[in-house]
Amino acid sequence: MKAYQIQTASGLEGLRPVDLPDPTPGFGQVLVRVRAVSLNYRDAMVVSGLYPGLKLPLIPLSDGAGEVVAIGEGVTRVKVGDRVAGIFFQDWIAGRLTREKIKSAMGGAIDGMLAEYVALNQEGVVHLPEHLSYEEGASLPCAAVTAWQALVTRGGLAAGETVLLLGTGGVSIFALQFAKILGANIIITSSSDEKLERAKAMGARETINYKTHPDWPEKVWELTQKEGVDQVVEVGGAGTLERSLRSTRVGGRVSLIGVLSGAGEVNHTYILRNSIDVQGIYVGSREMFEAMNRAIALHQIKPVIDRVFPLDEAPAAYRHLQSGSHFGKVVMQL
Repeated sequence: MKAYQIQTASGLEGLRPVDLPDPTPGFGQVLVRVRAVSLNYRDAMVVSGLYPGLKLPLIPLSDGAGEVVAIGEGVTRVKVGDRVAGIFFQDWIAGRLTREKIKSAMGGAIDGMLAEYVALNQEGVVHLPEHLSYEEGASLPCAAVTAWQALVTRGGLAAGETVLLLGTGGVSIFALQFAKILGANIIITSSSDEKLERAKAMGARETINYKTHPDWPEKVWELTQKEGVDQVVEVGGAGTLERSLRSTRVGGRVSLIGVLSGAGEVNHTYILRNSIDVQGIYVGSREMFEAMNRAIALHQIKPVIDRVFPLDEAPAAYRHLQSGSHFGKVVMQL
């Protein structure tokens, strides 16, 4: 089969196309013919050697969807012909995240989805909503589940609450879609007026260009009648966290998800003084994924795909993600 491996953690020059033996499903495993994969910011970190716990060579990417083409003995959850996606943590089915479950993260701790075939445990897949294509289904495992856990599973977002979303990448756009169906007021930021117009058309109530308004918490303050937002989906990290905290109401919540703006020290004053809950979100379990898929099917939500690349243009797909010009998800077809 055709696949890609990260052979040296030296950037895209270390990402190499390879021919590998086709996997065969063992007891309790399913063989998936991968039809599409999607990229996350994490994948750019992995290929650059900036992600902990890597063992090379590694087949990258946590997110992929395809068709079950064979099953091993003892498989009961799926059958040949089913359309499925792999879950991010292969061993996180339900309950709390543990150190052992973290060791099952695809495309990081273990081989991922950037291959024509993958053999996965039957417990490590979910059925795709019927109305989604493979490309759309491949966008779900990391970004969508992350947004779902932040806002719904742990955030308990209620109708009428106000959510602040940073940027228009995969997590933020899924968060916009989920917040909309839950009846929340949505404020979203971007440096592009064109992207902000697209976000407004999708249901964002207010938009902020952070280039025009570099001190954007002041704008958030105005938009919320000097109260602040109920929740922030924080994808920037230390570079934006303090401003997100300034944008949050007393007793509000910040879901810390990404490090797009880098790491660094954080001023804890806002957290303590305003009794803000700051929660770290690391994707989610299969149980969360399946609950999210029920909502996606009920509301006929369609993931936003920015661009689809063929498999042999994998480096170009990575570069497009790294450029930050995308709106929604970057996908590859196999």
